[in-house]
Amino acid sequence: MIKVLIVDDSALVRQLLTEILGKAPGIEVVGAAIDPFVAREKIKKLKPDVLTLDVEMPRMDGLTFLANLMRLHPMPVVMISTLTEEGADTTLRALELGAVDFISKPKVDVAHRLEEYAEEIVAKVKVAAGARVRPIRHAVADSSRASEKHSADAVLAKHPVKRHFRTTDRIIGIGASTGGTEAIKEVLAGLPPDMPGIVICQHIPAAFSGPFAQRVDGMSQLTVSEARDGQQILSGHAYIAPGDQHLMVVRDGARYVCKLNDGPPVNRHKPSVDVLFRSLAQNAGPNAVGLMLTGMGADGAEGMGEMKGAGASTLAQDEKSCVVWGMPGEVVKRGFADNVLPLNKIADELIELAKA
Repeated sequence: MIKVLIVDDSALVRQLLTEILGKAPGIEVVGAAIDPFVAREKIKKLKPDVLTLDVEMPRMDGLTFLANLMRLHPMPVVMISTLTEEGADTTLRALELGAVDFISKPKVDVAHRLEEYAEEIVAKVKVAAGARVRPIRHAVADSSRASEKHSADAVLAKHPVKRHFRTTDRIIGIGASTGGTEAIKEVLAGLPPDMPGIVICQHIPAAFSGPFAQRVDGMSQLTVSEARDGQQILSGHAYIAPGDQHLMVVRDGARYVCKLNDGPPVNRHKPSVDVLFRSLAQNAGPNAVGLMLTGMGADGAEGMGEMKGAGASTLAQDEKSCVVWGMPGEVVKRGFADNVLPLNKIADELIELAKA
């Protein structure tokens, strides 16, 4: 049984989360706290397995409390944040401090909107309970959801891969979900400025993808930006999929170009790693490198299989260095990874593959 402590200054949110989580099999809400000072005592007394933590609270804000908690008593934390640009910066900072994931709290009609996300809330708490907590080096973002589960066919038709390419330019595709924001930052920070173009699909809300790209740009030798439709993919640049659109790579003569698509969620995600990886299989084939980083679920496994079948090099992050080994684990289980590496070895491997 997963024991959860809810920390939020809103009585309504505490009540809603208690009801949503309390109804879920395998979860027990052991208590609630109005602020971090009360939470501190309840953590000692109740020994919860997972904490849900509001970002904005009186007496001590959520980030200050999180920093102290991860230093003194590291444990899985799921942040409760607002879907705003300001909320994005705070949430991304929380992921840097060690939070496993976050739940987006609507600014209006909280009661109905949180109920809509009940399935996602339960899933994130369950994943957090089994996540590897590493202070100051962790991440997330998995916020896309849909009632139907589509495959990449809903966005990009599957067709035989062309075997003749008019360019030998390399291109790197990266997929990630829970834990991915920090993993992506570590990989890109280790790459030199002359790398091939990089396209990235991280499961993240629309309000967060732009601020996330800006944060990564500030700590990488590469130029990192949110992808725009029709944008040419250049060496030394990395392009992050907007949080509400699929990112695909298409060919314009000898050039690779970003193409954004507003189709339905794939594997309940938008953007979807399967869509990005399928486009790389079809339009870059053996010139591509695919990398799967930490994340829950199986989005991207099918697409990586298509990349491998098209002659691309494929990599997966190893279980020990992942926050959640769902997506890379699925790639490894299906035999689609040429190499499985710890996070701190991936940048060096990408550099070697770029030279090949």
